[in-house]
Amino acid sequence: MHKKIVRLTVSDVRFPTSLEQHGSDAMHTDPDYSVAYVVIETDQGMHGYGLTFTVGRGTEIVVCAVEALSALVVGKSLEEIVSDFRGFYRLLTSDGQMRWIGPEKGVIQLATAAVLNAVWDLWARSEGKPLWKLLVEMDPRKLISCIDFRYITDALTEQEALDILVKAQTGKQQRVDQMLKEGYPAYTTSCAWLGYSDQLLKQLCTDALNDGWTKFKVKVGADLEDDIRRCSLIRQMIGPHNTLMIDANQRWDVGEAITWVTRLAEYKPLWIEEPTSPDDILGHAAISKALAPLGIGVATGEQCHNRVMFKQFLQASALQFVQIDSCRLGSVNENLAVLLMAHKFKVPVCPHAGGVGLCELVQHLILFDYISVSASLDNRMCEFVDHLHQHFRSPVVIQNAHYMPPKDPGYSCEMLESSVQTHQYPQGQVWKNLQ
Repeated sequence: MHKKIVRLTVSDVRFPTSLEQHGSDAMHTDPDYSVAYVVIETDQGMHGYGLTFTVGRGTEIVVCAVEALSALVVGKSLEEIVSDFRGFYRLLTSDGQMRWIGPEKGVIQLATAAVLNAVWDLWARSEGKPLWKLLVEMDPRKLISCIDFRYITDALTEQEALDILVKAQTGKQQRVDQMLKEGYPAYTTSCAWLGYSDQLLKQLCTDALNDGWTKFKVKVGADLEDDIRRCSLIRQMIGPHNTLMIDANQRWDVGEAITWVTRLAEYKPLWIEEPTSPDDILGHAAISKALAPLGIGVATGEQCHNRVMFKQFLQASALQFVQIDSCRLGSVNENLAVLLMAHKFKVPVCPHAGGVGLCELVQHLILFDYISVSASLDNRMCEFVDHLHQHFRSPVVIQNAHYMPPKDPGYSCEMLESSVQTHQYPQGQVWKNLQ
């Protein structure tokens, strides 16, 4: 495994999804799905691929942050990194000067995720395994050694985490076999972006129902009367027994969220997602308490920037569904900590995957969660959006509204070189054509 990293490159890759309102919500009205795309190369010619998700403008800032971190990576060997992955994670997140622009949040943490995603991809490739299998087959003590427990031991100790993993060894192979056969349950967000017309919404819902989808998420938050109309329309389309979720993307104040969602309660949403500021833990707790009698939970996490925030959300009973993100947190390392905390607090994990590459990545994490941590599918599902998968060398496979476990080695991060070249910003041909 003595593979020395000799080069790290990063590209600003953007897709003009705003042209057709894909990804549009109450706060992000014109998103261009984008990534800061990282490639690391070893002296033996192996490559690792990683990315972090953005929505257009600002990707160039993440690229600068990745370049700033690259000096901490180039020159290290893969063996050196994975033999003390916790130490390497801290090297990136606790640099004596760069941590000032975090720490462990914002642009610098997005950049950290991109770099570490590439390292995990390289490790899985070197072992000839898809990432989920690398994690599932890893000795529990080795897995624990990848996690930085600093700041969370008041909620989860290393020993507690180890006990969770050891306990989940029972029945693990049966769960592996189940996932290989059936896949992990998914829900779709692709039918009801806020900018879609009613006609398109109806057509997409009809197509999704015909394809076996039973769980649907609707974007809300811009206009109450419009939300009432659209939720009514969707509920009529999907029927009374299928699952509906609503997502405000941080649009409201606390009181406004409670009032607005109460008006939408007749459409029986399972959860309201990101009802207010993603940093307002006590606000989420107040919303959770107010909506509990209506049978509506609170989901959040796609912009929850580190394990400490998740710790406090869990301690405050401020969310009923944990939504990890493969790029917002510090890669696999920090997501492992959140999965283990969520299990201790008995809160189901339903990952965020609304963006280019996020479905490809997070499927590995949720498979690991079921097989090696939670051993439960109760109230659990993984988001799916049907956009831009054709740009990846190992795109997600959905069968009967379930994620089928990836089989190719790595973290499913590698993009097609032709896609990277044509969509690089601003020099790629796609963007030249739009000028």
